[in-house]
Amino acid sequence: MSVIDFGGTVESWLRAPVRPASVHIVNLVSMAPRVPWIRADQADVCDLPGRIADGHYDLVFSNSVIEHVGGHLQRSRFAEAAYKLADRQWIQTPYRYFPIEPHWLFPCYQFLPLRARSQISQHWPLARIRSPNSDEGMRAAMGVELLSRAEMTYYFPDSVLRFERFLGFIKSLIVTRR
Repeated sequence: MSVIDFGGTVESWLRAPVRPASVHIVNLVSMAPRVPWIRADQADVCDLPGRIADGHYDLVFSNSVIEHVGGHLQRSRFAEAAYKLADRQWIQTPYRYFPIEPHWLFPCYQFLPLRARSQISQHWPLARIRSPNSDEGMRAAMGVELLSRAEMTYYFPDSVLRFERFLGFIKSLIVTRR
């Protein structure tokens, strides 16, 4: 199987329990694959260069990326690229209405005013995204937009919406298409 991974890392594929025949990682961050079955390109999945956009793969894989690409227009471009590049998809995102926001590990963070989220980003000790100052705190807070079930269904209408649960709550949304 050939896989294109939107936003993944070489390390995550090296740790994966199953190895596809080939993996093509597209990420904003440059990385050097250390094995011949992984290829990596530094690019924006919402604005793919022709050398990538003209390809075809067996599967588009993306884990916790769509919530970072920007607003509606960028998410639409992300979904369009996924549909164009492969007939199969596995795309996961944290669920907007899970009570703990996964990037900051803070209760109901996603519903707070922007200024409060910026402050939490700077000072909350459990944050995965820790900001050194107010400007970076604002940028970090505005850089994550968790999605709802309705949004994922809108962007991926031909896909099956699945749920990852934790203690009975929906924690993540996964769209799959075969």
